[in-house]
Amino acid sequence: MPPRDTSSPEAVQALHKDEQFDMRFPSYVGFWKRSVPGLDEEPRFDMFDEPHWKRKQQILQDHPEITSLYGYDTNTVWITLTAVCVQMGLAYLFGRVLTDWNWTMVLVAYTIGGSISTQIGIIFHEFTHNLCAKTTLQNRWVGNIGNIPLVVPLAQSFRRYHLEHHTYQGVYGYDPDLPLEWEIRLIGNDPVRKFFWLIIYGVMYIGRGLAQQKQLTQWELINWAWTIACDVVIFKVCGARGMLYLAVSVLLGFGLHPGAAHFIQEHYTFRDGQETYSYYGSGNTFWMNIGYHNEHHDFPLVPWTKLPEIKRLAPEHYDNLVYHTSWWAVLYMFVTSSILAPQSRVVRTLDAHRYARKNLRVPTQSEAEQMAPEKTEFVSRIRKAADISMEKA
Repeated sequence: MPPRDTSSPEAVQALHKDEQFDMRFPSYVGFWKRSVPGLDEEPRFDMFDEPHWKRKQQILQDHPEITSLYGYDTNTVWITLTAVCVQMGLAYLFGRVLTDWNWTMVLVAYTIGGSISTQIGIIFHEFTHNLCAKTTLQNRWVGNIGNIPLVVPLAQSFRRYHLEHHTYQGVYGYDPDLPLEWEIRLIGNDPVRKFFWLIIYGVMYIGRGLAQQKQLTQWELINWAWTIACDVVIFKVCGARGMLYLAVSVLLGFGLHPGAAHFIQEHYTFRDGQETYSYYGSGNTFWMNIGYHNEHHDFPLVPWTKLPEIKRLAPEHYDNLVYHTSWWAVLYMFVTSSILAPQSRVVRTLDAHRYARKNLRVPTQSEAEQMAPEKTEFVSRIRKAADISMEKA
């Protein structure tokens, strides 16, 4: 999936020639049309930077009080300890007590173990942004402790790649959340292949990080040593079946499971112009408000317990965005819909991202009012160009 010529530095500068402001204001929903399998062969390319850094500035002009929500919530530490203890207790139960309850173990691994494993993944999300404790060191160790029942070293690598996702959202070759080119080609739009792709989605997520071939950091090495040591203890205490229960919990939890549906919900394009989606449903109770994804990307310094408050304080910036209410529906739509596939993402080149971030600023309220006619002309021009591109396709 090489960058298209229309996203070259020259093309980007030509599109934004003589512009001072980002014309996506105030919502920062883009002007692109989503990639449609069968009609398009690759994700949709955008000529702007990722939207959330500017959305934050726009929202804070109207609601500066949101900054009072910044901080951390130590309740996450207690949730982490509880999750780890429950999983370790179940590992011992199936490893040393119920040693012939095979199908029961698989059922519990999906319903309880998978749910806890994905909850720990969300705890990783919190410690990544230093939202669990006061210091970075304390947050790092919340991640390592949470990593114990996952049996593979994920915490510190997740932190590294998730921060890159925030910095380079949608930037081809830099955002590890984007499907790889061979995933898009191999899975295509076949419902069966999409179904099995979701089953192994957790494995693919790790593979995308490995594909960047970056050298392990010091904390990743610590995570490896810590995990190996913990695995040795788990094996001695819980036995091989206990280890198997934990491994199956991870594989099932990060596969076709409602606790993992947020991976599809968050950035796969269900609507033209919108590249991030929130989920407002009952799953947010157990899975720690991970569904509030627009709110999180706009304000990553706000802990999970206060994300709903952002929407309450600034409803005019969120009520007009498309959102989901069912994670099961997200999974069902992705598998069965002919207009959703791994290619259903929006991407941008690093040149487009950097140029738009540096040169197109967020207008003040008075500037936005003065620019209304100019924006109307710009939107008409860029949408006409998009229509022509679609007709050629």
